Amino acid sequence: MTAPVTAPVPPSATDPFFFGYGSLVNRRTHAYPQAMQAYVTGWRRVWRGTRLRKVAFLTVEPDPAGEIAGLIASVPGNDWAALDRREGAYARHRVDRIRFGDPAPRDVQIYAVEPHLADDGTHPILLSYLDTVVQGYLDEFGEQGARGFFDGTGGWHLPITDDRAAPIYPRATVLSPAERAFVDANLSRVRA
Repeated sequence: MTAPVTAPVPPSATDPFFFGYGSLVNRRTHAYPQAMQAYVTGWRRVWRGTRLRKVAFLTVEPDPAGEIAGLIASVPGNDWAALDRREGAYARHRVDRIRFGDPAPRDVQIYAVEPHLADDGTHPILLSYLDTVVQGYLDEFGEQGARGFFDGTGGWHLPITDDRAAPIYPRATVLSPAERAFVDANLSRVRA
């Protein structure tokens, strides 16, 4: 596992927030303070190939009827530099419809891959990437929420690269046998 993106700093009342819907749901991949569960409306998750790399990205696209569960966390001091580097192929977009435990309005941004798409169906999903994402959903939302991740995500037609033995994904986490079995069973279900 790689080092945290940033050291925990208490958020201020004016700090913006990011909404994570993939690996950012897994708290083992970052150290952003006060992450909390949230739901964004108007977007849907999808695996997408691009010209930027040979493997698929997990991204979002506008969908008026869509809703995504994930985490929001503050970006202390409005310092987006480290997170923007981590999410280098993505651009930030303002989230207009979000619900979470804190009723105060927030400046919330979501990352989406820009339209440099090459979705020819040949960009594989890294199993180490998927494992990391699903582990986060299991931790935050339980099995029902993690099944919702599979059901609410498009692009499962893409090939899968099993890189568990030698992870290619830079923030890969180690799964328990039960977590791995959950990923495998649900992956088979959505690809059937």
